[in-house]
Amino acid sequence: MIEFGHGTHVGLRRTRNEDTYYADASLGLFLVADGMGGHQHGEVASALVRDAVADLVARGHSLVEAIRAADERLIQHSRGFNDPRPMGTTIAALRLHADSYEVVWVGDSRVYLWQKNLRQVSHDHSLVQELVAAGTLDPAQAARHPQRNVITQALGITAAEQLHIGMARGRLEPGTCFLLCSDGLTEEVTDAAIASVVSRQDLSAQECVEHLLLAALDGGGSDNVTAILTRSN
Repeated sequence: MIEFGHGTHVGLRRTRNEDTYYADASLGLFLVADGMGGHQHGEVASALVRDAVADLVARGHSLVEAIRAADERLIQHSRGFNDPRPMGTTIAALRLHADSYEVVWVGDSRVYLWQKNLRQVSHDHSLVQELVAAGTLDPAQAARHPQRNVITQALGITAAEQLHIGMARGRLEPGTCFLLCSDGLTEEVTDAAIASVVSRQDLSAQECVEHLLLAALDGGGSDNVTAILTRSN
């Protein structure tokens, strides 16, 4: 039995919402995509990838296969536009099975796992995360770094042969929660604040998501913000 909540908001400084998401408990598929490119390109990219991944997973493909194929579709689609602006998107996706889970991601949309405490499962494909991994920047500096939004991998933009799809798998324990979100949430809300909401058993999953979206807006709402929270009972 999976309970889930979901929501998205354009934020306080953008005129378009280039985020999108998909949530289907019967398929066990949940994803968040954060489009980029402006001039409607971000909206098109994230929606195209969302629809392609959902279609391919429903037809029996693995998450990694679905994302690679969606990336190819997006690259082909973008070639039809005579526009120098890129058409790309991040993705963070979760597939729940009876007793296991699979997480995949490209870019800086994130997946968190809650089991008594909050843990980030995904690893940002970003410039500052590479600097942290190299030991030249500490996480506190990374959170304030002026180039913290520069990503190093994106569907539709990174060359297919250089595309790195992050992946993690594990056993699904009763009471496990997953949070999928765009960087519009993590830019404005700390992990500690996220944990304080996700851990609340007195709230439904939908109420938790609404609290998180409001927290992002209260924090400044500088970007589109999207979140999905799943609870396995």
